[in-house]
Amino acid sequence: QVRLTESGGGSVQAGGSLRLSCAATGSLFDPLIMGWYRQTPGKERELVARIIRGVNAAVPSYADSVKGRFTISGDIAKNTVDLQMANLEPEDTGVYYCHMRDRTDRRVTYWGQGTHVTVSS
Repeated sequence: QVRLTESGGGSVQAGGSLRLSCAATGSLFDPLIMGWYRQTPGKERELVARIIRGVNAAVPSYADSVKGRFTISGDIAKNTVDLQMANLEPEDTGVYYCHMRDRTDRRVTYWGQGTHVTVSS
């Protein structure tokens, strides 16, 4: 069984920065996709950023709302993925979840327990 463990959430003022980290531990696991979702109050869980493992390189993608402010980075070999968040806005407040999809069986996905991010104005 694979377990995703997140860290790095917290409270900051608008304009501040936070870095979220996620590591997969447990059974052998070869991720195809590593990313971050968030659930903000009153809204459904949404994709924030992800890395898709390509033939020659990992390709990042971002939600429009975070482009230019957030940067995702991952290490496929170590099964870790980080999210550097800068210029945070109150609208970024929510619970952030790490997500990974298995490369061998794409039906298999894993979720972290979630880490809280609070941005005050």
